[in-house]
Amino acid sequence: MTPYPLTWLYAPGDRPHVVAKALSSGADVVIVDLEDAVAPDRKDYARAATADLLSEPGHPVPVQVRVNALDTPAGVRDLTALAALPGLSALRLPKVISAEQIIHLAQTTPPCAPGTTPLHALLESALGIERAHAIASAHPSLHGISLGEADLRADLGVRGDAGLDWARSRVVVAARAAGLPPPSQSIHPDIRDLEGLAASCAHGRTLGFLGRAAIHPRQLAVIERAYLPTEQELQQAETIIKAAATEQGAQALPDGSFIDAAVVAAAQRTLSLARRT
Repeated sequence: MTPYPLTWLYAPGDRPHVVAKALSSGADVVIVDLEDAVAPDRKDYARAATADLLSEPGHPVPVQVRVNALDTPAGVRDLTALAALPGLSALRLPKVISAEQIIHLAQTTPPCAPGTTPLHALLESALGIERAHAIASAHPSLHGISLGEADLRADLGVRGDAGLDWARSRVVVAARAAGLPPPSQSIHPDIRDLEGLAASCAHGRTLGFLGRAAIHPRQLAVIERAYLPTEQELQQAETIIKAAATEQGAQALPDGSFIDAAVVAAAQRTLSLARRT
């Protein structure tokens, strides 16, 4: 997987033909969903179909699985059936509310030990947000956190989009404080509203997110374009790197902007993201 994935495409686990299309969609990562996208009477079929998919490695892109909630029988069965399969790149854990959940899972499921199957926690409640840093730093097997905004919106009783910005920033800060990658944004639920998606991605980028989950392939190009550096950003980054190579330490550029080690590091990340390497 690219060190800078920008698009994660959800596909329902009970529709193998949709999963197959997702794998060739151009998404950086495909997430097979066994939770919200699958009706209760289809859970067993979805699990079996996903186990068949993951029984062999070598998929075009990494395949992650969002299992059912950890405190449900379906979630336990998901972990038992899927955690050790060779085609699985990560487990996405919904509705996480405590560090203890992550620690328990990592210690009781051998494939989730450090160095094997990565875990990713989805924070979808007020309690999860309050404990964001504890969850993010719970165990070395946890490789990322992100928001589940639909459930969080309902839990908080938030109507306007701006009401989630504090929680969004909290998750970004918690991830970075724990040494995790910047979180990806939650899905944009209207697959026809590409202008709204682009505006939302631009806002998410200002908050510190990197990339976004999608629920339809038509959203992928919009997300990638929003999160890749602009031409102006690339030019500025190149100017900073050249200046740093000729003179050590803090300095002012001809345009009056000030650069130091932190600014240089940010410029290097910009160039690496542009190359996706």
